[in-house]
Amino acid sequence: MDSAPLAERMRPRDLDEVVGQEHLVGPEGILRKALAGGMLPSMILWGPPGVGKTTLARLIAERLKRPFHSLSAINSGVKDVREVIDQAGGAGLFSRSAVLFIDEIHRFSKAQQDSLLGAVEKGTITLIGATTENPSFEVISALLSRCQVYTLKPLAEEQLQDLLQRAMRSDAQLKDRPIELRETEALMRASGGDARRLLNTFELCVKAGGDPPIITDALVMEVVQSNAARYDKQGEQHYDIVSAFIKSMRGSDPNAAVYWLARMVEGGEDTVFIARRMLILASEDIGNANPNALLMATTTMQAVQMIGWPESRIILSQCAVYLACSPKSNSAYMAIAAAQGEVKKSGDLPVPPSPAQCAHQVDEGYGLRDQLQIQP
Repeated sequence: MDSAPLAERMRPRDLDEVVGQEHLVGPEGILRKALAGGMLPSMILWGPPGVGKTTLARLIAERLKRPFHSLSAINSGVKDVREVIDQAGGAGLFSRSAVLFIDEIHRFSKAQQDSLLGAVEKGTITLIGATTENPSFEVISALLSRCQVYTLKPLAEEQLQDLLQRAMRSDAQLKDRPIELRETEALMRASGGDARRLLNTFELCVKAGGDPPIITDALVMEVVQSNAARYDKQGEQHYDIVSAFIKSMRGSDPNAAVYWLARMVEGGEDTVFIARRMLILASEDIGNANPNALLMATTTMQAVQMIGWPESRIILSQCAVYLACSPKSNSAYMAIAAAQGEVKKSGDLPVPPSPAQCAHQVDEGYGLRDQLQIQP
């Protein structure tokens, strides 16, 4: 019997089996079109855990029938990168065609990332890097300029529900079992849009759900709590707790925000990483409802770099409480997103000759004011 976890057993074997990421691999997806033309740029796949970054890289290489090499930035170094590049640069099958997948590429140092530049520039390898961190901060600009950045989205609830149904129908270990999926709300919450966590939690629940298995919210919560891992800043728990921290501040709950901050602090999380997350939230979720929030978060990031550990935890706590208690407005975030969407749709419209005409053109000629709906 296959001992692999359910998530591994359900890993898509073809692009058509990929759930979600329609903007990339759907019928009109940008990667689907590139693959149809036999083209594959070097790329960075940016998204949260469990949304298909590794799977997508493998399927892309298989679709183009290219050799596939995989490294993890956690336990690989420059020597490993150079070995792959030397092999890919040889004659015959590997010549200018190998795909090098680097998981957690944001964990590579500048020197390690530098070692990729020549091979990517010459086309000796096609790089696919996967990261859960913003590439603008974590990938060096020289490498970033040689790659396309594609963002993968967390899976929506209906997509997660489809995955559950597919697993019960097709998995060899589940399809013949009379599983009663009585409640799914807790499964959805526990997954956080992560397909891997959803499927593996579901499998644990099936094993704990009796015979025949009956899946309820109470059972899911019991299983999740009994299997909760200690905070691991190198693993998935890291992303779960960071997400909970941000959601607590966004939801104006200072008590929860400080609790999740304490979990990160006790786990040895990088203080600059925490401060950077708060800086993003100060603009994205608070914005002009309280402009001082951005100043507070910026000062916090500078202060923790000056003060160091352990006193910086106090500064982080002060800022977290302030951000959680601040009024919220995402108008700036929504405005730039809407404006970018309009630019992508309408293309390079001409610029009027005078400032007054520029404003008039946006209001009247392009009709953007009603579309953007930016509130002063």
